[in-house]
Amino acid sequence: MNGGAVKRAIAIAAFAMLALTGCASSTALDSSATNSNYIDDSGQPVLVKPADRGAPLEFTGKTEDGSPLSLSTYRGKVVVVNFWYSSCAPCRAEAPILQGLSDQYQDDGVSFIGVNTIDQADTAIAFEKSHKVTYPSVMDVDSGSARIAFHGAISANTVPVTFVLDTKGRVAARIVGELQSSSILNTLITQTLAEQK
Repeated sequence: MNGGAVKRAIAIAAFAMLALTGCASSTALDSSATNSNYIDDSGQPVLVKPADRGAPLEFTGKTEDGSPLSLSTYRGKVVVVNFWYSSCAPCRAEAPILQGLSDQYQDDGVSFIGVNTIDQADTAIAFEKSHKVTYPSVMDVDSGSARIAFHGAISANTVPVTFVLDTKGRVAARIVGELQSSSILNTLITQTLAEQK
């Protein structure tokens, strides 16, 4: 196994362990992500000032229907990325909130992408039909491409976790745990959109 494959395997294993133990409204943070540029206060969103954002993130993968997806094709748009899996109760609870915001912002240059960390495609498709989710999800269980990409920015160390990316593909904000309502994420999307004006 080459060095890249070992790194990918370790990252996937660590993420899977944390996901299995952390599926709840957990606000635990990876200590390696500690940085004075980020604010974390027991469930509040972690914000990153535009001047302090790192490099644009990139990952590629296949969606639940087998279509290729590359994050780089979303440059120029604000992107909401939600990590989830079907048997996660908070993921089920927040699905209508995410879909509602996706519908609300579909004409405003905002895209939503799910990252399914555990399921196979048929399970993800059943979940999406049941919860009327229309935006695509990358099936990340085998490649771990999305988990590795976000681990280098602000670790997606529990599920669910939601990121807002700016139009350059950089992490602007993160919410760890279940979205209790649309208000916080709605505000973060609006603020990130306003940066372009």
